[in-house]
Amino acid sequence: MLKSCDALVVGAGPAGLATSRALSHAGVRHVVLERGGQIGQTWANLYDNLVLHTAKRLSALPGLDFPSSTPLFPTRRDFLAYLHRYADTFRVPVEMKTEVASLHNVDGTWVARTTSGAEIQARAVVVATGIVSNPHIPEIPGRQRFSGRVLHSVEYRRPDDFTGKRVLVVGAGNSAGEISVELARAGADVTLAVRSGAFVVPREIAGIPIQYLSVGLASLPNSTQRTIAAMIGRLSSLVRGPAMLPPPPPTDCPNVPLIGFQLADLLRAGTIRLKGGVVDFTTGGVRFSDDSEQPFDSVILATGYRAAVGMLHGLIHLDDCGFALRRNKVVSVDQPGLYFVGHNYDIRGGLFNIGRDGRLAAGWIKAAVHGKSRTSIGTQPRSSEK
Repeated sequence: MLKSCDALVVGAGPAGLATSRALSHAGVRHVVLERGGQIGQTWANLYDNLVLHTAKRLSALPGLDFPSSTPLFPTRRDFLAYLHRYADTFRVPVEMKTEVASLHNVDGTWVARTTSGAEIQARAVVVATGIVSNPHIPEIPGRQRFSGRVLHSVEYRRPDDFTGKRVLVVGAGNSAGEISVELARAGADVTLAVRSGAFVVPREIAGIPIQYLSVGLASLPNSTQRTIAAMIGRLSSLVRGPAMLPPPPPTDCPNVPLIGFQLADLLRAGTIRLKGGVVDFTTGGVRFSDDSEQPFDSVILATGYRAAVGMLHGLIHLDDCGFALRRNKVVSVDQPGLYFVGHNYDIRGGLFNIGRDGRLAAGWIKAAVHGKSRTSIGTQPRSSEK
């Protein structure tokens, strides 16, 4: 059965919901497709004790605040309940358990084919699938001979199964830090493998979330942001002691600091041990870049994610950070009528940018549907905008 609409939004997480609300406000007829069985399917399946690093004021989507009873830094459950409330409040036209297998542009019309074989036509498509649904699993030699358990952090739920076990956590991001701390406090023997490094900054300064400061810094060049993050980290180390983690190498990709001091405190105390990069697996453990070997029962790969754009099957190009090439933050460089919300990550947090980008995409789509020009926003293509 072939359906049609003005705009199709792929994904009913925060990016899809914010975009849907903006499209409704713009009077654009649209539908949201969600592969899972509920709003925010990905958030429903992240680890139990996850807490947002971004304060609720800057984590709320456009048009709806968090309830006053929500803590300053919402938990996963708080945020999931908020997403459901958001969808209900704005009557998001979502179709559940509808996974997009492929997207194709046929003579200026987008055709989405679902895994069930149904097709939907739309004048515009917004890919709002985020990144968490596409975990990055690095190729580490010898994995097949390792006798223990290997899982990505997206599969981790709670520490119960790891108590008393030797666990290696691989990664330097916030998930790696939080999972390592939780495991160590639950009685696991934890080692953290960090190949590159990370800046460690406080979650709050004098009770004020550091994210509020980051809103002003985000317009600065990446090199300047790195310098300021390093300065904050050094000042913090004077108060609490060294962070133990080396600084990350220069990069043009989003480089979110490790927020909070729990990991640094446990590293200094020796509760969590720090090692360098993993070279390969052995039968009973791993070998590190310093040529040392250690036995482990489990290895958790907190190695991040990549943009979930597989349904486009080579129709777009990606930048060096793995995101779609865009101009004006959301507009595909490669394909007309194609937009991306949830591809801009920086120190302000992805949720803050989602609210802005949903409005931008809706503005472009409204202009296209109603035949109006958006030249005032700018139309010259750039390789990517973060």
